[in-house]
Amino acid sequence: MAVTNGQVGEHAFLRGMYADGYYPDHVVDRGRVILLGLCERIEAERPADLTALYVLTHAATEEFNALQDAFWEADSDIETVAREEIAEDFWFVASAYGFGAADVEELIAPRDW
Repeated sequence: MAVTNGQVGEHAFLRGMYADGYYPDHVVDRGRVILLGLCERIEAERPADLTALYVLTHAATEEFNALQDAFWEADSDIETVAREEIAEDFWFVASAYGFGAADVEELIAPRDW
């Protein structure tokens, strides 16, 4: 399924990570896929409220948790810059789908990075 939200289609996910050589593009690409997958799920499931949205964002956060090993294997890490970049994109996604009141910390609550 392709994302139909115009804002999402024009957004450069994880831009700061791509611009920093510390983060290997092939691993960052996987993070971008996670975020686009979240958008697809939001469009397919159409969460009615923040509680339903958080279920979706928590699942995507767990996928980022699993991606941590790939960063380590590439001599990288989800550290401060990456954490901020990922969190900002989670909030962007929530906002793009009408959930501007979402709490960014709750969006990524199960993170272990």
